[in-house]
Amino acid sequence: MDSRMSELFGGCCRPAGGGAGGALRGRGGAAPGGGGGGSSKAKKKNGRSRGGKANNPPYLPPEAEDGNIEYKLKLVNPSQYRFEHLVTQMKWRLQEGRGEAVYQIGVEDNGLLVGLSEEEMRASLKTLRRMAEKVGADITVLREREVDYDSDVPRKITEVLVRKVPDNQQFLDLRVAVLGNVDSGKSTLLGVLTQGELDNGRGRARLNLFRHLHEIQSGRTSSISFEILGFNSKGEVVNYSDSRTAEEICESSSKMITFIDLAGHHKYLKTTIFGLTSYCPDFAMLVVSANTGIGTTREHLGLAMALKVPFFIVISKVDLCSKATVERTVKQLERILKQPGCNKLPLLVNSDDDAVTAAQQFAQSPNITPIFTLSSVSGENLDLLKVFLNILPPLTNSKEQEELMQQLTEFQVDEIYTVPEVGTVVGGTLSSGICREGENLVVGPTDDGKFLRLKVCSIQRNRSACRVLRAGQAATLALGPFDRSLLRKGMVMVSPEMNPTICSVFEAEIVLLFHATTFRKGFQVTVHVGNVRQTAIVEKIHGKDKLRTGEKAVVRFRFIKHPEYLKIGAKLLFREGVTKGIGHVTDLQAITTKENGLEESLGPGQLSF
Repeated sequence: MDSRMSELFGGCCRPAGGGAGGALRGRGGAAPGGGGGGSSKAKKKNGRSRGGKANNPPYLPPEAEDGNIEYKLKLVNPSQYRFEHLVTQMKWRLQEGRGEAVYQIGVEDNGLLVGLSEEEMRASLKTLRRMAEKVGADITVLREREVDYDSDVPRKITEVLVRKVPDNQQFLDLRVAVLGNVDSGKSTLLGVLTQGELDNGRGRARLNLFRHLHEIQSGRTSSISFEILGFNSKGEVVNYSDSRTAEEICESSSKMITFIDLAGHHKYLKTTIFGLTSYCPDFAMLVVSANTGIGTTREHLGLAMALKVPFFIVISKVDLCSKATVERTVKQLERILKQPGCNKLPLLVNSDDDAVTAAQQFAQSPNITPIFTLSSVSGENLDLLKVFLNILPPLTNSKEQEELMQQLTEFQVDEIYTVPEVGTVVGGTLSSGICREGENLVVGPTDDGKFLRLKVCSIQRNRSACRVLRAGQAATLALGPFDRSLLRKGMVMVSPEMNPTICSVFEAEIVLLFHATTFRKGFQVTVHVGNVRQTAIVEKIHGKDKLRTGEKAVVRFRFIKHPEYLKIGAKLLFREGVTKGIGHVTDLQAITTKENGLEESLGPGQLSF
């Protein structure tokens, strides 16, 4: 690990070969001069001087008022009034972390690592457990660290995860998109994680993930599939082992990881891009095969960076390679990650302690990229990935979530099905607001720019019934007898009060990432904006006649087929063959629904208010 990484963690990390460990690492590490995880000499040098007094005391960053991290020096026999105050404080931290909080016991509010004796720590953890029971939560000790500072008695600080016991499907849900080269072992890894059984080396674990016969025959994913992995309030894995159903997993889990398994083959790139843009993943997991190396990984890495999706890397199939081959693949990835266009700091995970640090630092700093080396056949280092996923915090806090829920309802239509005895069903993500069973919404735009009235008959989330859907959650909505032929991917279902705006012509500020010759007026590209995917023609390049690779400009596009629902500021990605570019929407030539009107005539299956 280079010097920049050491500075980031406050001098607490081991060098590159030693992973992310260190005795006094925490969220943000220690200040320069803080205790490290190295030899006893280093401890004496950093912790105490020859005279027995502290030289430079180790620190964490000062406690923040917001967020889900709480420092407590000790919690020994608090009075009843103090106990009630501590419980209220825990409720606040859990709310900030959307059901999760991290307590650092033995740390002062200013971040000084004081530590507690064995007896004091036992009493403090007992109090913390009582507090957690009071708010309906469980505690899990993540790690303990000795503090060699200004004391001859051994003193420890303990890092504890507090997590709410699940109630009424209000679990924390994180979406992780799975990217990587064809045959890198993406589906096999997901099969092992979600089914709870190791692979046999011939792809048995991935069979339950495939949706089509040709996928089973070829062994290659061509569509988007979803798999779930749960963690209960004690941090234990909840998956399909022990013959659990999806509904039982949801009921038992306090935290749910939804994996979006995307295609690796280049000919399915449009499906992969659609999965990244429309399903709004919180994180991306980039899977690289240790024996075949990088491959399409560069392109997938570029997509994740263009869409600003934080990613971590898993090097799979280490059981097939020598240690030297795995190290060579790690070095290749580190070189790519450190390039000027990428500017990432690779963090190799070799122990549970590394996994805890990686999860906390990854969510706080966009530059950190954890790297795991594992095998789906032998199970080597698989537990480290589970520890990482268990602790990985959400990117949005409760305040941002509340603000989204206060807005009017907007649901992106990503999938459309017909289910026997249920009728038309749409799958997608609720971008804003709250959607309830029985709610009346409008869906559009149709080919002629209209919005149609409909009613949400029922909701399912992670394959189990749900009455209320909140902003940021993915679900399927049953629309009863609504005519499926009137729907298409890329539509939105919104509240009738929203008066949604649609457009055929829009402008975007773009960067041309690659084009073989020059990018000119009249060029046709496939544009991806959220769940919208349509061919558009370049009508005008402001201030220029043409663009070359690497140049920026404001460009006017026109959709060639039908109008779409877009928002100013939305991220845009366009491609055509080897031509690629990114940008954001800056202006819309809107056709409002007042001009266009709601579709009042009730066609087959349309439902009125």
